[in-house]
Amino acid sequence: MRRMIVAITGASGAIYGIKALQMLADIDDVETHLILTDSGKRTLAAETDYSAAQVRALADYAHNPKDIGASLSSGSHVTAGMLVAPCSIKTLSGIANSYNEGLVVRAADVCLKERRRVVLLLRETPLHAGHIDLMARADRSGAIVMPPVPAFYHRPTSIDDVVTQTVARALDLFDLSHELTYRWNGTTTARDE
Repeated sequence: MRRMIVAITGASGAIYGIKALQMLADIDDVETHLILTDSGKRTLAAETDYSAAQVRALADYAHNPKDIGASLSSGSHVTAGMLVAPCSIKTLSGIANSYNEGLVVRAADVCLKERRRVVLLLRETPLHAGHIDLMARADRSGAIVMPPVPAFYHRPTSIDDVVTQTVARALDLFDLSHELTYRWNGTTTARDE
């Protein structure tokens, strides 16, 4: 059983974290660990029809974002890595600076020190030089900064198509198998075949 951490922070794009939990539930050997921050709950309410309780129910385990003594705060608790979807600038700053005030940053820091994959779906643009510097610092520590910029080669027809493709590509970075990504084959997409 592979453990996967999904954190939903206060940036716009809570649907990415929800979609990740839904897609991970369809992979047999993955156990999900959710960290939903207070700011994430607020964004969830503003952007979706999901309650915090409904989102917590999508995960195998839900952790208190203030509990820095949770299992996820130790490298001995082996995980496949961590997806922060969405990732706020505050969270990015904490990760880039190893400022482990809460469980999201602590869990990311543990994953990075253990050389486990950390993927950050950074919030919407525009970005200033300070944001770009933080992204570079997080990258140098081993995180993958993946702003959820949509692809269009798969010809999306809905917001769900865009969200699904982005999350599927993020899950590719963890070598998690799924059938939801449209893959470019040089001339057409899987949808055209």
